[in-house]
Amino acid sequence: MNIRFDKLGVVIAAISAYAAFAAPFATFRANRIVPGQARSILDALPATTGTLLLAIIVAAALIALFKTPLVLRLAASVMALAALALLIGVAGTFLTPAGNTFARVSPASGFWILIFAFTLLLADVLTRLNLSPLARVGVLVVAALAIGLLLISGSWDNLSILKEYFNRADSFWVEGSKHVTLALGSLLAAMVVGLPLGILCHRVESLRAGVLNVLNIIQTIPSIALFGLLIAPLGWVATHVPGAAALGIRGIGTAPAFVALFLYSLLPVVANTVVGLAGVPRAANDAARGMGMTDRQRLFGIEFPLAFPVILTGIRIVLVQNIGLATIAALIGGGGFGVFVFQGVGQTAMDLVLLGAVPTVALAFAAAIILDAVIEMTATRRRVETA
Repeated sequence: MNIRFDKLGVVIAAISAYAAFAAPFATFRANRIVPGQARSILDALPATTGTLLLAIIVAAALIALFKTPLVLRLAASVMALAALALLIGVAGTFLTPAGNTFARVSPASGFWILIFAFTLLLADVLTRLNLSPLARVGVLVVAALAIGLLLISGSWDNLSILKEYFNRADSFWVEGSKHVTLALGSLLAAMVVGLPLGILCHRVESLRAGVLNVLNIIQTIPSIALFGLLIAPLGWVATHVPGAAALGIRGIGTAPAFVALFLYSLLPVVANTVVGLAGVPRAANDAARGMGMTDRQRLFGIEFPLAFPVILTGIRIVLVQNIGLATIAALIGGGGFGVFVFQGVGQTAMDLVLLGAVPTVALAFAAAIILDAVIEMTATRRRVETA
């Protein structure tokens, strides 16, 4: 019998073995800020449940290790991830003393490594299956629904990150709305300015290098430094321009964060607009001219539709980038999920850090998958139309 190893599976099996048998699965703390006590899988769960989880992990790792059918690898990754998601909640209940509202139970490094390992296996399987764009979005929706059901069911209520959420539920959604508003608002502003500027740079070649160089320089400025640089001029505007303060323009707060994200967003939008328009086949333009189309008609009827997938790629880059950068806006009073991240750092409360970090990562991940699907569907449709 010819036994063949899967190269990625070897890595997955190795890190799974380390996480399951050498790394802590959960951390117990008497309160939210004291050092925690690491607990292995067998210590963090009832004996039978812990043994069952180890068996699932070992089985999934062995399936990943060898060349096995994709359906089996898919089932193994989903089963392992589902077991981890369910049983970390069981660990929270098992380790928390009855009636103790101060104790905190958090997923430890072993849990996160296992999640990474089997998510990597799942991603590899989905890539090999070559799913359609809509199918990939469907997988995202199913995963979101599964997580939502776990949250609604209360399975994770004894985990410390959920306790932090319950203590800050109102502010969580307020800051979440600020985070999304900053990310989307700055993107929309960049599109309003960047798309016409990109078209202009495409048409006027002498302007292109200068504009792109300036935007490149802005992109190299560290985000915290740019936020700081904007405080003085925006503060001056708020003081000396009538009505500016009433519109929310101040040196500290949302305004400098919005402007900084807007400036960071311009380069991908402008550059991808230029590249997309430059990539329009000459034959398409010649045919449009032959039909008597004006420059405006060619731009909106031929060039822009053909360049749209490339432009949309720039928009995807900006959205994912802004979701991440909006976290730093909390340092200057801009709000967002970064409020919890920096509060947690200041209080050495890592679960509070996770309360801000996890939704930020989830938003960026979801945005990337959805926009990737839209880009692929748009590009496919354009290829069909031009074939």
